[in-house]
Parts: sequence; structure tokens; C-alpha cells
Amino acid sequence: MATRTRDNGTARDRGEPAGDPDRSPGTRPDNGPEREQDGQRPRLELELLVHGVGGATPQEMLTDPRTLRVTGDGTAGVHRRIEDGDAEERPGDYRREPVREAYCWSNLTSGNGARALWLLLLPFMVANLAHWMRPPAPRRNRTVRAYGVLVRLVGLSLTVVLIAAACEVALDLIAWQCAGTGSCAQDRPWLGFMSAGHDGWWSQPGRRLALAALLPLALTGLLWYLSNRTWTAYESQPPLGLPAEETDPESGDRPALRLPGFWYGRRLVARLRAAHTAAGFLTVAVAAATPAARYDHAPGGSAALDLFSWVLAALLAAGALVVVYVVCSRGRSENRLDEHLDRVTVTALPGAALAVLALSLLYAGWSRPDWTSAGRQLPGDQTFGLIVLVQGALVTGIAVCALLLHRATPTPRTPLYGLGGAAVAMFACALGALLTGGVTQRVADWLDGSAVPGTGEAPMPGPPVVLSWQAAAVPVLLLLLLLQTTVFTFRMWRVRGRLIRTVPDGYPGERPDGVRTRRIAGTIARAGITDEAPAMVGPLALFALVLGAGSVAAAWATDEVPGRACDGTNAVLDGAAQTAQALGSWLVGLAFLTFVAWGRRAYRNPSARRTIGILWDVGTFWPRAAHPFAPPCYAERAVPDLTWRMRTWTQRTGGRLVISGHSQGSVLAAAAVWQLDRKTRRQVALLTYGSPLERLYGRWFPAYFGPGPLLALHGEVRCWRNLWRYTDPIGGPIRLPDEAGAEVDRGALKDPLAYGRTPEHPLPAAILGHSDYQADPVFEEERAGLLARLPDEAGRQVPAQGSAGRSSG
Repeated sequence: MATRTRDNGTARDRGEPAGDPDRSPGTRPDNGPEREQDGQRPRLELELLVHGVGGATPQEMLTDPRTLRVTGDGTAGVHRRIEDGDAEERPGDYRREPVREAYCWSNLTSGNGARALWLLLLPFMVANLAHWMRPPAPRRNRTVRAYGVLVRLVGLSLTVVLIAAACEVALDLIAWQCAGTGSCAQDRPWLGFMSAGHDGWWSQPGRRLALAALLPLALTGLLWYLSNRTWTAYESQPPLGLPAEETDPESGDRPALRLPGFWYGRRLVARLRAAHTAAGFLTVAVAAATPAARYDHAPGGSAALDLFSWVLAALLAAGALVVVYVVCSRGRSENRLDEHLDRVTVTALPGAALAVLALSLLYAGWSRPDWTSAGRQLPGDQTFGLIVLVQGALVTGIAVCALLLHRATPTPRTPLYGLGGAAVAMFACALGALLTGGVTQRVADWLDGSAVPGTGEAPMPGPPVVLSWQAAAVPVLLLLLLLQTTVFTFRMWRVRGRLIRTVPDGYPGERPDGVRTRRIAGTIARAGITDEAPAMVGPLALFALVLGAGSVAAAWATDEVPGRACDGTNAVLDGAAQTAQALGSWLVGLAFLTFVAWGRRAYRNPSARRTIGILWDVGTFWPRAAHPFAPPCYAERAVPDLTWRMRTWTQRTGGRLVISGHSQGSVLAAAAVWQLDRKTRRQVALLTYGSPLERLYGRWFPAYFGPGPLLALHGEVRCWRNLWRYTDPIGGPIRLPDEAGAEVDRGALKDPLAYGRTPEHPLPAAILGHSDYQADPVFEEERAGLLARLPDEAGRQVPAQGSAGRSSG
């Protein structure tokens, strides 16, 4: 049943008695005279539910088909059962259990099939992810600043790669090579007006380049539009302001997620958007003007055009330096709520770059009757090869900074000695190469027909040789991935074999069942693979770095596609190289198509979305700090929503509140509690279950969710309890030290609840894994315990959970 708004009625509007115990299952009985005690109004209790990856409907979260939206909109909102709509007016009806509210945020990350295009922004999202994976250190540390600058430069290089790939397709393959080759243009009537044999106004190479430049120009404008539009829709929500005494500017030792400006990166996103947009315009300008400049520099060229080309080159170089300066000069402002925009930079920089682009197109389109482009290609090898080398150097610099930070402040359980950010930055570069290589290879295959691009029988030279060498490296990486998968599968089977002997010990008195035991052991073994991710990520990233550098070296040394570079001296090596190049070319093209199809299916099919939702929701949880064209950050809407709701409800009612988060919802819940003022936090408890706070976020993002920040959250929140299972592949214990860990983590929940058939479970109990934590009787027990530890109705204060162990001594 569709969700109803609050205006559609409550129990009182329908004429039902507010305290009728028979109105629906699960409601509280009317306590009659017990509603008022000692002349005081009963205090209401509220459970605010936050769902996890994959989303959930209000009806599913509240286990009731009739719900109303209390506040919010169709994108994200707070819902209740219809009969609970006026709970604040009759708190006596809710003595036995709290009012339940559901915060639904799934529409922030999913929607119609058009959002599948966001998956093409995956390299940008991964680069942004690398920014948040640095080892912990004081934010004013110079190495931390260097780390952030290097990651932002990697993001800038990805924008240049994407626009350069569009230029390669539109300017080089279509306008320069195909339109300049008679046989290629004759087979495509839509190219006839700009064919070299047509002798029309557009047949000159420079004018063809100027016209083709509209495609990468439109792509740059589209990226700017999407970034600006999604920021307005998602990330412009003002966070909850903290009292003056809690906004200390000297807050270097406070957890970053506690800072007032953490979830409001408006200024940096605007600056980076301007810089990346300008970089896109300048990339198109270089691609259009460079061929004309090379022609004018040759003997016999026009002296006036030659002089203008040098002036244009100086403008392009100056623009590039300004873009790099803007990207490097300022990071995030988190210590305060920074609402100031650098309007000169935001408006003038893209405008100036667009003006330089217009001059470049005018210069490229100037009449040069004797200029031809047949049988040649634009200098893409040097361009893409240089970008790959720059990216490799930047990733190496990130790795050096991460090692220095990790060495200065070693953090337990941090994977890859703090090199997770460098590995992820390398994957961002590899994904960028995969997407751009896939597009150019497929377009070249389409234009060449049945011929192989880059070979003698092809009618046109084809894409840059370095892209062919990169494609040949893809099968090698896949072989490594296959080898790693085989090793991990073998290790999983060994773990499963050991667990088979111990699983029955958790169910004493039960008759052994081999099938049941193997199923439980297999679930636990598969759940443990999550902790083995560093062993797969590290070697793949290192191998990708080596293969990228080797591809550039081979392309520049041979200037031939793989297979032809051997000159037939070794038939086996020659055949292997040709096979690798052909297979890699098809694989990168298939990967591009798969990205589109996969993304569209994920946003139309809930089950498919859950499959890839983990990486996607982790990536888009973080603000856009390194790349402004990354998909929008849903937490910059969700966290303010939750903090505003908790604060306004507790202030209005004086009631007690437990925020209950599952999976990714537990991360949002923790982030929202961090943003509350001290007075509100005294009335709020935190219940997490299936939570990746330590297992995923604490390990891979130690500066923000490592042991130090989580221990600080434990000390600030009134009370916190965490539920987990061994069968859960995502959630796990919080692992705080000593007494603090015992206070937060309950022992692993039994899963399944029953081994065989019992009077309580006459049918075989399901292995729940990551789902249905609320079905466990422990859930209600822990929720009631949290509410009991909050201040009582008389306002008496009890020791905070984080200080209980210390005060007892």
C-alpha cells in the first residue's frame, strides 16, 4: 500500500479509541490510571530506524502496510505507522515499547534507469574514496596536506583522461582519420559533408577538428551540469548548528566527523568544479589547436598564424597552471560551517578557459587549403603515455605519504600498512584507462570494419598504440585475479573444514546433522572472506602500476601494436602478444558496455542493486573532496536529516530516543550522533547491528573510524550497543579496548537460532547472515536496556557509558 501523508488521518481522525488494545496487532494496551504518576506527564520513547544498503520501504521497516510520512519528501523522509501519528498527544499508550519511526533514504542512491549513467563516473568516485583512506594524523600535518593535494591531482588527471578520450574519438578517429580517408568516409554518408574528397567548406582538417570538438565540449558541459545539479539536490542541506561553546576553532584533536563543517563541503566542491570544468575546456583546446600549430610551424606555413599559435600556447599553459594552483591551494574547511564561495574563481576560471577554447577553435578552423590528414593520426601516444606516467608518479607519491603517516601513528588492523588509499587511487586510474580504452577501441573497430586497427590492412592508422598495449595488459590482470580467487577459494574450504568440527558445539544436546552443519560452516567461511580483501587489493594494485608503466615503455619503444612489434622473430611470442591484444581490446570494450548495462539493471532491479550496493553506498557516503564530478554524497543530506529530527523531537517532547541503524544505516546513525550537541546526546542511545563501522570503515578509513574516533564516540554517546553474527559478511564487532569493548559489543548472536526442529522452531530456522537482526529476541532486550539507561522522567543523570568503567575506580 502506498505511503500516506500525515494529513490523511490518524487513529483519532478515524474515530477509533486511542487506547483500544484491539485496534491492530502489536499496539500497546491502555494503561488507564497509570498514564499519570505524581502529576507528571509520561515521557515518550522513540526508536528511529535507519535501513542499510539496498534500501527498504517504510512498510517493511515498520511491519505495517499502513504508514504515513511524518516529515521529509519523496527522496528521503521519516515515516510512522498511521496509528502512531499522534503518539506525542497520548504518551501513556506507549509505556511498554517505544514509538517506532523509519528514516528511508534509499531514493538518495537509487531511482530510475537514467541514474545508471552515474556508474560511468565510477573512476571519479573511486578517486574520491582514496582521499578518505589516509592513515590517522593531525589534520594540520604537512604530510596530510600533501596526501590530499596528490589525491586531488589524481582526480584532475582522470578528468583530463576522460575528455582526452572523447577528443581521441571525435577529433582523431572520426574527424581526422576517417573523414580524411576516402574509403572510410565513403562507407558513412553522415561523414560525407566533411570528407576530404568532398572539397566542401568543412573538408579542411582544421575545420573538421573544430566541428568535432563540440562533442568533448558537450561532455564537459554535461559533467558540470550534473555536478551542479546533484549538489543542489543532495549536498546543499545545512547541517545542524552547534552551540557556540562546542564550536572551538582549535579542534585539531576532535574526531573529524564531530566537526561542524564536515558535512557541508560547498566551498571546495564549487572550486574543484570550476577547476575541472576549465581543465576539460583546455584539454579540448589543446586537442584542436595542436595539429594546426604543428602544420604552421613547418616550413612554408603562415608567419601570422605561427605567431598566433605561440600566443595561444602561452594562454593554454597559463590556464593549465592556474587550474593546478586552484586544485592544490585549498582543501576542505571542516572546523567551521564555511558558507563563503570563491565567486571569482567559480565564475571567472571556467569562463576564461571557454574563451581560450573559442580562440583555439577559431585558430584551428582558419583556412589552410593545402593541409591534409590522410594516413596519419594525432599525437595521442605521447598524450596518453604522459598521462599514465604522471598518474603513476602521483600514486607513488600518495603511497610515500601514507607510509610516513602510518609509520608515525601505527593503527591496528589497518590494511596494507596504510597503503589502502594508494591502492584505491591506482584502481581509479586503471578504471579510467579501462573505460577510455574501451570506448576508443570499439569506435576504431567500428570505423575499420573487419580490419584490425593499427595493422597494414586497416584503412586508417587507428587509436594510439599505448591504448593497445594497455588492452593487452588486461588479460594478464585477469589471470592474476583468477589465481587469487583460486587461492582464496582453497583457503575458504580449509576454514569450512575446520568449522564443521566445531559448529555442533554451539548447539549442545542437538542431534548432529551433516548437511545442516556443512551449510552453517560454509556460511561462516564465506562471511570471513571480507577480511581477506587486503591480500587481493594490494597485489592487484601493484601489478596494475607495473603493467601501466610497462605499456607506456613498450609503446614508445616499438611504436607498434602488440604482436607486430616482434617482427616475426618469435612466432610463439608474436602469437601470444596478438592474442592478448585482441582479447584485451574486446574485454575493455565489453567492460564499457557492461558498466552501462550493469548500472541500469542495478537501478531497476533491487536484487541486482544489493549485489553492487556495498561499494556504491560506501563510495557515495563520503563528501566530494577530491573530484567534483563524482556521484553525489547522500550523507550530506541524510546526516543533517537525522540530526535535525533527533534534536527537534527531543527538545519538543523531552523524551528518550534510541537511533537504531542496520548495516550502512549504522554508519549514518553514528555520523548523526557525532553531530549532535551535548545536551541532545544525553537523551539519545545508539543501537547498531550488522554494522561495518569497524570491520570495513574502521580498517579502511582509520583517520575517521579507527580505534581513536570510535573510542571517542563511545565516550560521548550516553549508551551504545552493537549486535553482530559470525555468519554476517559485512557486520562485525566494534572491537573497542578493555571494558569499553565489553560495554558496546554483545557476544556473537547465534545464527541460526536453532540447529534442528524445536518446539519454538518447528520448521528449520533460516541462516540469517546480514539480515533480520530484529527477529532475534536479543534485539528487543538490548533496545529496552538502552532506553533504561537514559535519564529518567525526573531528569536524573546516570553516568555516561563511556565513563562508567573509569568512574567505578
